[in-house]
Amino acid sequence: MKQNHKVSKEEKARIVLTILRSDKTANEIASQYRVHPNIISRWKQTAIEGLPELFEDKRQEVDRNKYQEQEQLVERLYKLVGQRDIELDWLKKNYRSLTMTDKLSLVDRENSEISLSRQAEILDISRSSLYYQNEVSDRDLLLMNLIDEIYTEHPTYGKRTIATIIRRDNKIPIGKKHVRTLMARMGITAIYPKKKRDLSQPNKQHKIYQYLLRGLSITRVNQGWSTDITYIRLEHGFCYLVAIIDRYSRRVIAWELSNTLDIDFCLRVLERAYTLGTPEIFNSNQGSHFTSPKFTALSIAKGVKISMDGKGRCLDNIFIERL
Repeated sequence: MKQNHKVSKEEKARIVLTILRSDKTANEIASQYRVHPNIISRWKQTAIEGLPELFEDKRQEVDRNKYQEQEQLVERLYKLVGQRDIELDWLKKNYRSLTMTDKLSLVDRENSEISLSRQAEILDISRSSLYYQNEVSDRDLLLMNLIDEIYTEHPTYGKRTIATIIRRDNKIPIGKKHVRTLMARMGITAIYPKKKRDLSQPNKQHKIYQYLLRGLSITRVNQGWSTDITYIRLEHGFCYLVAIIDRYSRRVIAWELSNTLDIDFCLRVLERAYTLGTPEIFNSNQGSHFTSPKFTALSIAKGVKISMDGKGRCLDNIFIERL
């Protein structure tokens, strides 16, 4: 029998159902629908073989496909995160040479997708530096300059003596508490011998290292380095200077300015110094910046011996003090 028309899938289904339900032979049905018997038999066989698929749980197939899509998505995300980590590490290695001003200029305060805390973490700066504003009144600036002059001449004078001198010589009313506040802002304290019972007062969480330079003859470069922080007056404000000096050549290895007393600028200057050389002994005072584990860890990693001045002994670090 010659097939003269194209059979749709719906018509194929009706023919197969007719074969399954009817007592007619394949030839009779083929004659009725004008389709060759062999073709009808093939359709019947295909229908019977496909019946089990009708009873499969399609949800499992959907879940399986969804799971595969999620796996592919996770794999792409892992690759993306890995690439971002590589780029971030590269960025951190190359922005170390940037100054604090440069880093602060990169902060986008209007960015709603990256918080200021996260930006500070990425740039490796203190979060407090994002909010710090060096606003000093003209009166306080004058007082700080007077305190600086008095302290430079007499580093053993405390807040009471300095307040008395300012009131007596400059006719400016000021109390010891205000002097103490300004001295703390300037990062200076009176140098005087401590009683034995006070020697345990420094931060107990920070390790104090023994002074290693007593009686030691410095005869070569990089035998010993020293560091310190000082207050510097400006025309309309003030800043802080940290410097590292070679005790033999008196050469300043590295230095940096900051408008805050955060430890960040001390860490940066030490990292920069270690790119230029490595001393046998690194000496500092017992200030909290230099006793901090973050700071001492950099020297320990280089195998450098850490030395710290005796409490109240400014002459132990005389070369950097002179600078």
